[in-house]
Amino acid sequence: MINQEVTNKNQIATKDKNKSGKSNNRKYLIENISSKVFMISASISVISLLLIIGFVFYKGLTPFLFKGYSFMEFLTGTDWLPSSDEFGVAPMIIASLIATIGSLLIGVPIGILTAVFLSEIAPKSVQKIILPAVELLAGIPSVLYGLFGLAFIVPNIQDLLNLPKGQSLLAVILVLSIMMLPTIISVSQTAIKAVPKAYKEGSLALGASKIETIFKVILPAAKSGILAAVVLGIGRAIGETMAVILVAGNSPVIPSSLVDSVRPLTTNIALEMGYAFGTHQEMLFATGVVLFMFILILNLVLRRLTNKGEQ
Repeated sequence: MINQEVTNKNQIATKDKNKSGKSNNRKYLIENISSKVFMISASISVISLLLIIGFVFYKGLTPFLFKGYSFMEFLTGTDWLPSSDEFGVAPMIIASLIATIGSLLIGVPIGILTAVFLSEIAPKSVQKIILPAVELLAGIPSVLYGLFGLAFIVPNIQDLLNLPKGQSLLAVILVLSIMMLPTIISVSQTAIKAVPKAYKEGSLALGASKIETIFKVILPAAKSGILAAVVLGIGRAIGETMAVILVAGNSPVIPSSLVDSVRPLTTNIALEMGYAFGTHQEMLFATGVVLFMFILILNLVLRRLTNKGEQ
């Protein structure tokens, strides 16, 4: 009787071990499959990026590597006349840089101060009104910003400055300033909220006022996140196309004032790619290469500034 009970217990234990072994094998199989799925997803992202970069650079550098065009003349040339085989993007580069810098001078202070207001000063009742408005502003299609600029900003510039037309570099700057606000506000607000409360409490305990605490403690502590917000805003300004087309005037000349019509890099590509072919099309891809170089430099600057901020 005792031997039979021992035998039954052994059989039950063996069955339990077999079940646990099958369960473990199933878990290991699921983990292996999951890790491979994650690896494939990450690989798709990297491969897609490499394909895009490779294709754009291949098409954009073909005229300079195989057709005898000079890349420096392309960068410094002031005439864009595809019919005369003249391709110079200096006016587009200058217009893009001035538009980006001008929009930053307006958008960054407003965006950061709005983020500070929402994070540290505004009561919850006000936050419930402003936060949805910022989120809605981020979701508006860019072409609607352009329509707003064309219908409101451009006519007002024309009337106030007594110009023959209001489509100008100034209109581009104002539209881009509005467009970058949601990005700067949301990212800056997240960075400010991530600052430990002990910093604020310690500053107030030492006798600093609320405004002194914000500008001398909280903002320096959130510097790396705010820099990220600024660079993302720059990327939005440089890469914007549809809104800029409607308010820029699209004249491929070097601007001498803020009221001149301009043609930024993205606008140049969007306007002519639909009918371009041959060398003309390849030069538009070369314009994309220049734009990509700007974005790459911005990312490198962001990494350098972020590392300094963390140190």
